[in-house]
Amino acid sequence: MNSQRSSEVRASDVLVVGAGIAGLSHAIAAVERGLSVTVIDRDARAVGASIRNFGHACVTAQTGELYELAQVAREKWLRYGALAGFFHAESGALAIARTAAESAVLDELSASRDTGQVRLLTAAEARGQLGATSDPTIVGGALLRDDLRVDPREAVGALAAWLSDQPGVEFSWRTGYLGASDGVVHTSRGDFRAARTIVCVGHDLDLVAPALAERYQVERCALQMARVEAPDGLTISPAVLTGTSMLRYPAFAETDAAAALRAEMAARHPELVDIVANVMFTQRPDGTLIVGDSHRYGVTQDPFLAESTSSTLLDAIAQILGVAELRVVERWQGVYASSPQQPFVIAELAPGVTAAIVTSGVGMTISLGLAEKTFGTF
Repeated sequence: MNSQRSSEVRASDVLVVGAGIAGLSHAIAAVERGLSVTVIDRDARAVGASIRNFGHACVTAQTGELYELAQVAREKWLRYGALAGFFHAESGALAIARTAAESAVLDELSASRDTGQVRLLTAAEARGQLGATSDPTIVGGALLRDDLRVDPREAVGALAAWLSDQPGVEFSWRTGYLGASDGVVHTSRGDFRAARTIVCVGHDLDLVAPALAERYQVERCALQMARVEAPDGLTISPAVLTGTSMLRYPAFAETDAAAALRAEMAARHPELVDIVANVMFTQRPDGTLIVGDSHRYGVTQDPFLAESTSSTLLDAIAQILGVAELRVVERWQGVYASSPQQPFVIAELAPGVTAAIVTSGVGMTISLGLAEKTFGTF
């Protein structure tokens, strides 16, 4: 059942607000438990953070509870990728090292993990993953076995389409959430009834629950990203991470060796530090590369893209690939929820109403696992 809900049918066990990856993950968790579910979204399809990212499930670079949630999510990506028929690749990730400090981080991470999860590469092996013209200063790398790739522009829509065909599932698109209490959900299309409401609105948490957003200091992180043509038809199977990535993802950043890398990056690449760069890229099934990204934090974000930031990122990636320049197909601004306190929030807004949002850049990585945690709190 995949059309707008009729006025006669407005009751379900669970109502999910938001049809991004977090909302769909909670809808899937409800279906797995045999519950009926309604999903509402203010847009006609998902157009937020869930389609504006790299499509990288960054499993290996997580630690602690994030790592556990990422491993749960990994299995679900594989399961529902097969069921819904969207692109999903167990191609891992390639972390390249171009200095001794970066190599030291990879060495330490490899030594701390199970055999085979982080496989160290020689310079030749790492460059072989990136093509014959790749940066000759690459001194080594590591393959992160458990990472996955999906196409972010396809995966979320395919999951929604698959869910809409399941018994007991209804979608109500272009429906704004106005609040919920006593089992009644108020929307721009009238009231719905649900025993449990789960609010998955990401960075818009402050629009529906401002006190909760302020409690956890939830703000918006704005990214600059682009899609470029692959040089000479190059095929790159894994997601590609760099030294800047090692300063952002906890499994790298928590190593003892990361302190020296942080100092080195500040001294050698202040232009990347200034834009809080995570220089990385992934390849879509059509062959183009998703490249980025920068990070800017604030409760409200201006929509304007700085060309100097885009140039800094594009130049850094062109150097890795060993080409003079990259041909840009598209540019966009990504926005996701961020909190300096914790990477996700699960909190009760009212009896029977729970907010569940990812407050870091790992929504694609953990959401399918986070939904299991949310249901475990009921």
